[in-house]
Amino acid sequence: MLYYLFEYLDKSLDVPGTGVFQYITFRSGLAVLLSLLISTIFGKRIINFLRNQQVGETVRELGLEGQTQKAGTPTMGGLIIIMATLIPVIMLAKLDNIYIILLVVTTLWMGTIGFIDDYIKIFKKDKEGLKGKFKVIGQVGLGLIVGSVLYFNPGVTVRKDTQRTNILQQNTETMISSVPLEEKSTATTIPFFKNNEFDYADLLSFLGEGYESWAWLIFIPIVIFIITAVSNGANLTDGIDGLAAGTSAISVLTLGIFTFVSGNIIFSNYLNIMYIPNSGEMTVFISAFVGALIGFLWYNSYPAAVFMGDTGSLTIGGIIAVIAIAIRKELLIPVICGIFLAENLSVVLQVSYFKYTKKKFGEGRRIFLMSPLHHHYQKKGYHESKIVTRFWIVGILLAILSIVTLKLR
Repeated sequence: MLYYLFEYLDKSLDVPGTGVFQYITFRSGLAVLLSLLISTIFGKRIINFLRNQQVGETVRELGLEGQTQKAGTPTMGGLIIIMATLIPVIMLAKLDNIYIILLVVTTLWMGTIGFIDDYIKIFKKDKEGLKGKFKVIGQVGLGLIVGSVLYFNPGVTVRKDTQRTNILQQNTETMISSVPLEEKSTATTIPFFKNNEFDYADLLSFLGEGYESWAWLIFIPIVIFIITAVSNGANLTDGIDGLAAGTSAISVLTLGIFTFVSGNIIFSNYLNIMYIPNSGEMTVFISAFVGALIGFLWYNSYPAAVFMGDTGSLTIGGIIAVIAIAIRKELLIPVICGIFLAENLSVVLQVSYFKYTKKKFGEGRRIFLMSPLHHHYQKKGYHESKIVTRFWIVGILLAILSIVTLKLR
């Protein structure tokens, strides 16, 4: 809203200083500050409200040290993250931008699924929460929406090549005047490879002439799979104080860097990466989201005063997945979200190996002391704070490796 107000003041009334709102960097900075203030100032009020409503966590007895002390801690804290993200976005972003619309829909969609899950656990006294099949249906539904919009919406284009015609000097900034070849495409980026663009449509080349028109048969299912996998990965990571929020903030900040350079024609030309028109606006959303996650950590760090619940974890995973897909960096998710991947794999390996050994030897055996992976280290006697800090360090290393792929090919 403020963007449009200041645009009017700048272009129609020529009010000095109002043109600064045209810059993504300025609005992104404001978004971070505003989301931090909202999450820290109003977060306490939301926590008190949840506590008064007896929205407390029901903790299962898993034999972990300090676990019983967590019982009764307010959950559904993901509401803090959602509120602190959406308010700055509504105030500062271009609300007619297709990418912003998709991210707002994703936030509300996944937040609703997570809220229903938490509500059933707390008020219906059902520890299982929302049935798994309904969660999957919700995730698939969002995948269908996101995949269809990214494929069919005319506002979603990419530029694979640019013919630079001249360089102009304007407002002390060097601008590139070019003739971009913007087009609808299902191309993505393969990390660590030179000439690293891969088009999903090529998987259907065996169909012969006109196969590109059927690319949605590949693209949309891939989008569904990624959204489902990443949201579930974030959900599994949310097991100890500060782990999911901290590692997510690192991943989202990394994606913010990719988003900014991918949506800027100058940086994309310099780095020789895919230019995605209008995607730079997502930087405002990402900035607000990072601020909300850091602000949430104020209350979620050990010992946690509130848990995000599925309201937060499913939302976080969905947003990360949609951002990565939108900027064509979804194949980099295993690196950017390496912590989520490790948590997911630990569960898959544990369950699979247990079933295999039970069938073969008559008794189930385990690879880890407990899964997800962070519980394995708890069982080994590591303190929660040490586990979280070390996971953050690994997340930072993976983030640096991801950023390096901009030039390392």
